[in-house]
Amino acid sequence: MTFPNPTRLEKVGSDWRGAYRRHQAEINRLMLITVTFLTCMLLFSLHRYFTYYTSYDHGLFNQIFWNNLHGRFFQSSLTSANSVAVLADNKIPIVNFVHLGQHFVPTFLLWLPVYAVFPHPATMVVLQVVLMTAGGVVLYALARHYLSSNLAWWITAGYFSAIAVIGPTFANFYEHCQFPLFTFGMLLAMEKRRWWIFWIMVLLVLGIREDAGITLFGIGLFLLLSRRHPKLGAALCVLSFVYVVLVTNVVITQFSEDNPRLYMASRFARFAPGNPSPSTLEVLWGMITHPLELLQAVLLPFDRRFFYLVGQWIPLAFIPALSPASWIMSGVPLLTIFTQSGQTALSITIRYAVAIVPGVFYGAILWWAHQSRRPLPPPPEPVSWWQTMGWSLRNRQLTPAFRKFWAVCLTLSIVATITSNPNQAFYFLIPESFRPWVFVPLTTQWQRTGIMNDMVRQVPPEATVSVTTNIIPQLSTRRKIIRLPGLLLKDENGQVDQMEYLIADLWRIERYMTIYRPERTRMQTIVPTLDRLIQDKSYGILEVRDKIVFLRRGVPSNPDALAAWGPLKQELLAAVEKLVNQ
Repeated sequence: MTFPNPTRLEKVGSDWRGAYRRHQAEINRLMLITVTFLTCMLLFSLHRYFTYYTSYDHGLFNQIFWNNLHGRFFQSSLTSANSVAVLADNKIPIVNFVHLGQHFVPTFLLWLPVYAVFPHPATMVVLQVVLMTAGGVVLYALARHYLSSNLAWWITAGYFSAIAVIGPTFANFYEHCQFPLFTFGMLLAMEKRRWWIFWIMVLLVLGIREDAGITLFGIGLFLLLSRRHPKLGAALCVLSFVYVVLVTNVVITQFSEDNPRLYMASRFARFAPGNPSPSTLEVLWGMITHPLELLQAVLLPFDRRFFYLVGQWIPLAFIPALSPASWIMSGVPLLTIFTQSGQTALSITIRYAVAIVPGVFYGAILWWAHQSRRPLPPPPEPVSWWQTMGWSLRNRQLTPAFRKFWAVCLTLSIVATITSNPNQAFYFLIPESFRPWVFVPLTTQWQRTGIMNDMVRQVPPEATVSVTTNIIPQLSTRRKIIRLPGLLLKDENGQVDQMEYLIADLWRIERYMTIYRPERTRMQTIVPTLDRLIQDKSYGILEVRDKIVFLRRGVPSNPDALAAWGPLKQELLAAVEKLVNQ
């Protein structure tokens, strides 16, 4: 029988302790920015939810998770209310509409065990923040594969400071929060030659959403053109192209016509004129055969596209603008964003911006990793700050001057994010508008939150309900829910049900209708609808508090609430008319 050599064991233990001490500072720095990001995002995101500033899509995805938990996979009455059948064909929304007809999101099933343990709308907030944070940690590991711990830390700090990361994380829960984790995980597995993990991550990226293959196509194109992994790059390009075409033209259309009629026709109509339901192939062919139209869509208006790119580049000190890898990998998803119609696609604080992040950051890592073959001599002394910066960029060195510049860029990125009030996360700090003045103090919203909580608690879990947009998330853990002024919902048997409870936050609509036209339309529709229901006594008005109205079907009205409704109705309609006539 042999025994371990005590001297050897002591040497191994000493080496391990030395390695641990060497890496402890690196781990502490990473933990500092990770925990700071996680804590701040959770604090403001949960506050946004609990004070009724989350909105429609948060409730929609929570309802999908809740239905998944009960075996009704991907069904949602809220998705149905936003479908082309309701919006264009004026049909009654259905309770068993399958969300996969709008977006193909199989990876939601990965997180169902988490939701099963915490079946609450706030779980969606925590899940999104944790996934985005985890993406930053994997990014650090990817950067460390090439770079020093110091440079990897700066890149990770750029991720946690990015407008395209912070802004979408504050948004309602969306599929895109999975992009950084899965895509950076795929790239890290590729660098480590862990091919079985790589292909699992590829499948997970594709499962995020039907158009996730566009991001993969950009990465595959880079691997092909750079000749780093030409066969792998070609395989990714073919796989992603076939996947997007197959899912958008075959799979999704088995559930509904929403993708061609609602999304492709509205966002890419210029490339398929006269076609009410173009396929992805038809839109792509339209781009190829109309190059001038495509060029105009990509470049104009130039200022919005320029500032969008600046927003993506600034947390990395504009290095992605110099990196061919960043241009290639992010160029393909950027093309789909720049060619879309409408204003939301070019907003860097919403979900679409997250699809650009992996290519931008991986390209920056590769730029820093590519050291000059003929290093330049150190800059002569003394030199100007600008000369030092130029030497740093040519020789790709993280000099003290460049670190200062990078710190300024990180600060500007954070300040720009906060002052833009992304997804109204800082509504109590940043006015929504100065002219006209629109601002909601924190004490005011807390007081109103208590009133809405009282009304929400009075709605039984099994009851059917129709509410204004900001109350949908809190009541979305149920089978039947729609948005006011909608009142009807069709069940699986074709029977049309009228909602039992109605809650309308008219104060919120009144406050924001001065700057948002859709809110005016809602006020013009909801107030007369509620008045008609009260007058014909099909619904009884139970409570009116702080311009929040609570009704129930088939019960008599509360005399005090009924007396308060008349003056409130006149006040709100007069306010709308005044705005319309301005």
